[in-house]
Amino acid sequence: MSLSDLLSYATDKTRFQTIHDYITFCRMYLAFIDTGLQARIVSQNETQYQFYQYKADGHYNITRPINTGLVYGLDTFETAATQFLQTLEQLRDRIMPDEQFRQVLIRTIYSLQQSIGAVLDALPSGQSNQARKINGDLFERLIQILIASLNIECVSGTVQVPVRDDSGEILFYSSYQHDLLIGEAGELKVIGSVKTSSKDRIDKVFVDKFLYSKLTDTALPHIAIFLNDVQRKKNKQPNCYGVSATFLPGHFKAYTIKLNPLDGVYYCDIRPNMTTDSLLSKHIKTIDHFFYHDLWQLLSRHGQSLEEVEIKEDKNAAVE
Repeated sequence: MSLSDLLSYATDKTRFQTIHDYITFCRMYLAFIDTGLQARIVSQNETQYQFYQYKADGHYNITRPINTGLVYGLDTFETAATQFLQTLEQLRDRIMPDEQFRQVLIRTIYSLQQSIGAVLDALPSGQSNQARKINGDLFERLIQILIASLNIECVSGTVQVPVRDDSGEILFYSSYQHDLLIGEAGELKVIGSVKTSSKDRIDKVFVDKFLYSKLTDTALPHIAIFLNDVQRKKNKQPNCYGVSATFLPGHFKAYTIKLNPLDGVYYCDIRPNMTTDSLLSKHIKTIDHFFYHDLWQLLSRHGQSLEEVEIKEDKNAAVE
């Protein structure tokens, strides 16, 4: 498949409705980059990252940083995809998968999403905003599909929160749009944010939890799922690139301590300081922890009755 074909595929969001759709696209992209790239550029400061440079059909564009320790190659992807689906089946049946498949879960989700993002990097520079929107929407949809595949209610939509006076009378409704609304047995259990990176977005997640808790007088869990927090950085030398972090540890710590901690923050490509810093490591984990343990623990908590709030599902984000 040509790069033009891949771009046509990736920009049509209707093609991504099931896990198998994402796997099919990733397989096609991995086959393309096996022989279709102009070059692979190694990051100057963190050498596990590479940038793919396209040929004329991709305007010689250079992609986002790709973590070679996480992304699968064509030769290993088929086995990993099979193990990934088997892991999801076990989780759906409430069977704890083997610990060795934790890394398969992380790497497959990373590979599926980065194949889409990297293809969209081949669009002309004038379409970069469109590329970011499509990439973000498809990552949000991927996480929704994965959660729904476990027979758990999960939609994207708007929560209509009743605002009451001291006597309990409803004064008006306040609307909040969320990427993940996870429910079970007539209760809203978890509210989640799904973004490809935390850049310019982390503040909102903390504030959303604070406002929701104040308006509803509940402690409903709020989580955030991010793909990564690195971006391309141009060095002074020609054709030399590195990576820079987009995560703001000071903001995260301040909101965690002074406002309210989130109930889970998860990454596919976790940054080193998130594992070495004592406060960050307490609150930030790799995404396997969410699927292996934390999701089920959150579902076991008392939720908010759907009679108390109204959820309007975003039909454009719905999956079949």
